[in-house]
Amino acid sequence: MSSHLPLRGRTAVVTGAARGIGAQLARTLSARGARLALVGSEEAALERVAASLPGEADHWHADVTDADAMTRTARRVAERFGRVDAVVANAGVAAGGLFLDSDPGAWRRVIEVNLVGSAVTARAFLPALLVSRGYYLQIASLAALAPAPMMSAYCASKAGVESFAHALRTEVAHHGVRVGVAYLSWTDTDMARSAEQDSTLRELRARLPWPADRTYPVAPAVDRLASGIERRAHHIYAQPWLRAARLVRAALPTAGARHARRHLPALEPWASGTPTTLLGASAASGAGAGTGAGAG
Repeated sequence: MSSHLPLRGRTAVVTGAARGIGAQLARTLSARGARLALVGSEEAALERVAASLPGEADHWHADVTDADAMTRTARRVAERFGRVDAVVANAGVAAGGLFLDSDPGAWRRVIEVNLVGSAVTARAFLPALLVSRGYYLQIASLAALAPAPMMSAYCASKAGVESFAHALRTEVAHHGVRVGVAYLSWTDTDMARSAEQDSTLRELRARLPWPADRTYPVAPAVDRLASGIERRAHHIYAQPWLRAARLVRAALPTAGARHARRHLPALEPWASGTPTTLLGASAASGAGAGTGAGAG
């Protein structure tokens, strides 16, 4: 396949497609002519998204951390559509709170869904992508570039998926498969809105330097993701300023530590003793393995 992926008639798989970034990306790709395979753990919501799409679409209920379920799903997607041209590993969850007070189960779940789930997704669909010489897009985050306090599991998982995608790219490039990484800052999804309801996270975010202190609209971010998929891009920046952040990433942990030393002492008493919980409506419903990413 060439460096360009015309979407019309192509099959794109989106995990975490029930809401947020995943659902909006499904709508955008469908409007550009792609056939959509939606995967996630919120079956009723997936069905509604699939029914709303203007083009051909189907949905599969699966937990991205379940290797057997994802292998079956990949097989059924290939049977349903005949081929798989692009896979977007978007499913993700987040949890906020001090690591010392974090709930071990919630902390581990973030790593399992975001990092292990992405690897499980890639393993399940890579055989089909090798046949089509297709494209795998890993949704990462500003958190991969700039680790932040009170988001330790999310930052670790997003740094992990970024590194995983870069390593995978080196292994499959000679087969004609391209691998991309997408970076998002805080984007207006249920995950980000849930973080805003946490007083400590809200105050911490408000003290971040511009432009990281803003929450960005979904539609422009997703349009950039879709255009990057069409280009089979190595890197996609949902907010353009993230390109510069990636270029100066070596300085960001030090800058973040200085920022935390200034502001965290005042915020720590608010957060101390509050256990880490999963953020977002899908996490609250117990369906955390299929949520759309977008906290940033």
